[in-house]
Amino acid sequence: MAGVELGGTKCVCVLGSGPDDVLAEARVRTTSPIETLDAVDEVLRRWREKHGFRAVGVASFGPLELDTRSSDYGRVVSTPKPGWSGTDLLGRVRRWGVPVGFDTDVAAAAFAEGRWGAAQGLSAFAYVTIGTGIGVGSIHGDRSIRGLGHVEAGHLRVPRLPGTDAFAGACPFHGDCVEGLASGPAIAARAGFPAEQLTRSDPAWDEVVHALAALFHNLVLTTAPERILVGGGLGMGQAHLLPRIRAALTDNLAGYAQGARIAARIDDFLIQPALGHRAGPMGALALGLAAAEKPI
Repeated sequence: MAGVELGGTKCVCVLGSGPDDVLAEARVRTTSPIETLDAVDEVLRRWREKHGFRAVGVASFGPLELDTRSSDYGRVVSTPKPGWSGTDLLGRVRRWGVPVGFDTDVAAAAFAEGRWGAAQGLSAFAYVTIGTGIGVGSIHGDRSIRGLGHVEAGHLRVPRLPGTDAFAGACPFHGDCVEGLASGPAIAARAGFPAEQLTRSDPAWDEVVHALAALFHNLVLTTAPERILVGGGLGMGQAHLLPRIRAALTDNLAGYAQGARIAARIDDFLIQPALGHRAGPMGALALGLAAAEKPI
């Protein structure tokens, strides 16, 4: 099985069948669509000749057109990534003549956690990546939530922390949505230097915690996840964040609906992914496996 995780700065290609069976791995810089996809094609060509593969999974940054009824199905749509809007990812990979699994990178990471990681045995859960952007993959009944589009909850508008400054937010589309307030670029824009250089007590973290807790509050009340996994460079790289977000989420829910049950097991409800930073490339493999397993 071949998997392609297409990220904003790099593309990770893997060959295997899961975390304990990786035959090969290659990394390609994400530059222009033609240059990047040509490099991916070359990797797949070498693997096809040497090993063969039964299917390909493609987990990509978005937004993506996942509505099979649309003439743009399989394309990147309205992305801030220069030059990538309109790129036909699915059509390119289908040239290999094998089944193709296709979804967002964050939904794929969620599938990997459901198959091999911290969401095994659950029917409803969410994977949230917090880093350069903020993405949400929501899974219900072995499927990612789709409709007119896919879940883009990282761009939800949430209330601002009372008493904060008039920072306009860093999202080029929405300004102060969750991503515009709590992503790596948003923190750097507000503080003047990268998040990694902030002390744990820096007040910039207060609005980050506030925005993320509001995001999780909304996920709890709209998609009813049994667990939320928090990944990404900031989600896994700032150890002080998760305990603060857990406390803020508990306060936000205030015991409403399933709030008391969540509060009683908050350390098991809001957790880091078991696969860590491997969730993304393993997600691409999971998409490929799912495509190969579909009945003909």
